[in-house]
Amino acid sequence: MTKTVERPPAAVRARPVKAPSPAGDRGRRRLTDHLRAYGFLLGGLVCFALFSWYPAIRAVVIAFQKYTPGSDPEWVGTANFTRVLSDPEFGAAWRNTLTFTLLALLIGFAIPFVLALVLNELRHAKAFFRVVVYLPVMIPPVVSALLWKWFYDPGAGLANEALRFLHLPTSNWSNGADTALVSLVIVATWANMGGTVLIYLAALQSVPGELYEAAELDGAGLLQRIRHVTIPQTRFVILMLMLLQIIATMQVFTEPFVITGGGPENATVTVLYLIYKYAFLYNDFGGACALSVMLLALLGAFSAVYLRLTRSGEEAA
Repeated sequence: MTKTVERPPAAVRARPVKAPSPAGDRGRRRLTDHLRAYGFLLGGLVCFALFSWYPAIRAVVIAFQKYTPGSDPEWVGTANFTRVLSDPEFGAAWRNTLTFTLLALLIGFAIPFVLALVLNELRHAKAFFRVVVYLPVMIPPVVSALLWKWFYDPGAGLANEALRFLHLPTSNWSNGADTALVSLVIVATWANMGGTVLIYLAALQSVPGELYEAAELDGAGLLQRIRHVTIPQTRFVILMLMLLQIIATMQVFTEPFVITGGGPENATVTVLYLIYKYAFLYNDFGGACALSVMLLALLGAFSAVYLRLTRSGEEAA
């Protein structure tokens, strides 16, 4: 009697093992993926090269040249820097810029954070109030500055009309040497805080609710919860936004240019406004680029020191 041998089902039969692809094929596929990725990035790289990197490098070169459009540049070394440093407006521009930055931090840094805290606690009409807060950002900067220029008008401006209605003394606002810079800080804060509020709001909503519940069980009040829970949990966002705000306010231009024209008595001449005057009023592009290089060097050094200090603080914590 012959014994039949049963064959295993097809599903459990041994399948041939596929040979691993050679290293050369994997390398070619990786190269193809990289080329495809860089192809997608090519448009952005070209735009950055043409409109950011090349102008920056060109400005550094022109800072050491005597240059006017339509003429051949002449190498003058550090003469542009010497001339800019001896300009009487140079000190006033830097003093006004640093004062503007300090006032913007005192006035405009805390307000967006407080508004974000309030919006985060709302239970109704959240979307409406977010739109209201962000609305100034959607207004073109020049239009916003013109509206505030009318608002600050010492004669028929809405600000003084409101003060007269309340039987309070009026102010010169942007037309007074003592109040002009503060007036511009208010404009810049109102026009730019919408985006900052939304960033803070997103950071606040990422804080785990269990931390607030634990703090409440420990008897922590509102201010204590903000100090011991909210601020530590959003510390990275706060530090980065502070750095970005300082860099942005050091480059303030639209408000002095549109509202005050640098006046009165050079009270609102900023570094960027002085760069504009050198380039387009004095036709001195070498001096304008020299001043731009100074501003770039200062902001770069400040950013490096700031990031180093914040990183050291985080590591120590």
